[in-house]
Formats: sequence, C-alpha cells, structure tokens
Amino acid sequence: MFFTVIGIGALAYGCFYVVATTLFDCDVLMGFLDKFGKSPRRLKGKVAFITGASSGIGEHTAYALAKAGVKLVLTARRDLELQQVKHQCLAFSKGLLEDNDILVIPMDVLDMTSHKAHFQHAIRHFGQVDILINNAGRSQRAIWDITELSVDKQMFELNVFAVINLTRVALDHFNKRGEGHVAVVSSLAGKIGAPFSGAYTGAKHAIHGYFDSLRIEKMEKNIHVTILCPGPVFTNFLAEAFTEKTGEKLQGSTTPNDRRMTAERCGHLNAVAIVNKVSEAWMGPYPFVALTYAFVYCPIITNLIVKIVGTKRIFNLRDSKDPIENKKPKKSTNGDGS
Repeated sequence: MFFTVIGIGALAYGCFYVVATTLFDCDVLMGFLDKFGKSPRRLKGKVAFITGASSGIGEHTAYALAKAGVKLVLTARRDLELQQVKHQCLAFSKGLLEDNDILVIPMDVLDMTSHKAHFQHAIRHFGQVDILINNAGRSQRAIWDITELSVDKQMFELNVFAVINLTRVALDHFNKRGEGHVAVVSSLAGKIGAPFSGAYTGAKHAIHGYFDSLRIEKMEKNIHVTILCPGPVFTNFLAEAFTEKTGEKLQGSTTPNDRRMTAERCGHLNAVAIVNKVSEAWMGPYPFVALTYAFVYCPIITNLIVKIVGTKRIFNLRDSKDPIENKKPKKSTNGDGS
C-alpha cells in the first residue's frame, strides 16, 4: 500500500510537470514565482552592475530593473547606445530614478585589467554595489569539426574568463560588505548540447561548473548566485555570433517566424529570478524548456528521440534558416577517405 501511494504520487507529480511546461515560458518554479513570488519592486534602491547593457538581454534586463526603481551601472563598449538605454531606463522608471541613479561606464569586458577600476568607479558613485549581472557575451554557429581552436579560445576568453575575473572583483566587495548577489546569463545550451554551437555550448557548461561551485562555497554566507538560462531570444545576437573562423562574424538575423522569446519578457524573468534569489532559471517558448527537462532528467529516452527526429530538425527549432548549410564538410570522393 505504501509503495502504491508513493507510485501514484510520483506519477501525479510527473504529470503535473508535463502539463506545467506547456503553460509556462519558463521552468515550473519560475512560472509560479512570476505569478506569486516576490515582485522585482522589492529590489527598489539596490544597485545593479550590468555588463553588455547596450542591447539585447542586458538592455531589457536594465529596463525591467529600472521599472522596479533599481539604480543601475550600465556597461558595454558602445557609449552612444548606453546613453540611449539610460534615457529609456529613466522613462521606464516613471520617476523612481533620477539621472544620477544611472551610471554609464564604457567598458570592454575583454580588458580584464580594467575590471577593478570600473567596479571601483561604480562603488565611489553609489557607495556600494548590491548585484552583479554578467550578461556580456557572444553566441556561435559553426560545424564542430572545422572550428579553429583559436575560436574556442576567444569564446572562453569572453564568455567564461572575463565573467570569472569580474565576478572575483565583485566578490571582494561583497565579502567586505557581508552580502551581495551574483547573476550570470548562461543559456539552455549550458544544460544540454546545442548542435552547431560547440564552443558556445562548452563555454556555457563551464559557466555552470564555475558558478555552481561558487554557490556551494557561499551557501553559509549572505552571498547569492543565480544562473539565468534563456533559450532563443529575439535579439541581434546572430549578427555578432562567432563562426568556425577567427575574426569572422556570422552576420545573421532572426525572422518573425522564429520560435523565440521577446527580449522584454526575458528581461522581466531575469528580474524575477534575481529578486527571488533562485539558483537557476530556465526560460524560453515551448518546447525549449520542456526539452531541457527531458534532456536533463530522461537522457536515454531523449537521445533515442533525437536519433529518430534528426539533428537538423533539432537545430531548426532554434533557427528557422540554416546559417551554416554551405559550410558543412563535403564527403571525399577519394578511396582513402582523405
């Protein structure tokens, strides 16, 4: 009888999750927190330092926080775009923020020797920083076996090592204060293998390893770590994405028919995840979060399905057109296979 009850409970729990993933554009916990959890307005008066804030997810996370009255440090390479984002943040705040509550710092995250000076600039301006949001980074579209090793190194330099270095700078401040919050934008590709994005997927998996470790180290401290994992989002990321060649940009674009989340919605969910101090947040339109649950918790079944469905169809869930079709290695006609 006891095991029957346990079995029924487990079945009901599983059915609930299956249904819930079709209703939410995020993981089940985030879906409930979005409706019933703490509002981002609980962060009013806090100071958030955001990298890559000039466009895309970073820009819209800034807007979501500005609506809640969060003071902002906006950083990216492009000063003009940052000033435009600042102007929009002031408008979205509806009087909650004044001009001096948003600090713009032109910053190249790859210049790691400048991280400490820029972070200290923010501390001098506001007196403290409460939240670091590591968002700056680039995606990739490339064939795994023809990708130049230098591309892998550049990907890790930007998407991993720059993030680690700035976080350690922030942790020095947080440790002295006895509190702080580190958020890092990863990807659903940090949980599962994304085809034709090998270096990007590897870098995001590395982010999870580093920041899961950090979270465990800080569990007894008042320092929180949140990993944000968006799926496909409508941004200009494909234009700047790495390819398989060093120095080359994909120069791609999204289309209205793509199955993607809006950057505005992603920014809002990021704010919800941060205020509720969740360890990890998954977000994306159906079926991306459902597929992530399947890959993480039912890998044997999922791998069988992928073999049947095919890699190309999985890829096309993410991109409506194939930006690497003409780059695929051609089969050799030589008898020796060279």
